[in-house]
Amino acid sequence: MKKFLKYGLIAFVFCLSSFVSVDEVISAIKSGSASQLSKFFDNTIEITLTDKSNTYSKSQAELVLKDFFDNNIVKGFELVHKGDNPNAQFLIGTLNTKNGEYRTTIYMKQKGDKQLLQELRFEK
Repeated sequence: MKKFLKYGLIAFVFCLSSFVSVDEVISAIKSGSASQLSKFFDNTIEITLTDKSNTYSKSQAELVLKDFFDNNIVKGFELVHKGDNPNAQFLIGTLNTKNGEYRTTIYMKQKGDKQLLQELRFEK
């Protein structure tokens, strides 16, 4: 019984920490902060923008997103759908900017005790 409680508590804390990082990612997108968002990048991350798509290192990805957010001042973000797999999560939302709306797709994968961003898409 003690083992069951111990493993149940570990699983609960593990799941709770996953949701916290998802909320923090959404908060970083809402604020248009590439530096806040970069805290959740994996070693490499695929970023798709309207005119380009590539896989970047953490530091390169932060610069690409900083440029994107500088040119597209964020007015808000609305979460449309959220899905879970055993070791991954994805979010779909609408990013409202001064230049229009972007359909936003966020894919995160569990690595160790963290959810890390694997892919970001901003499509007009």
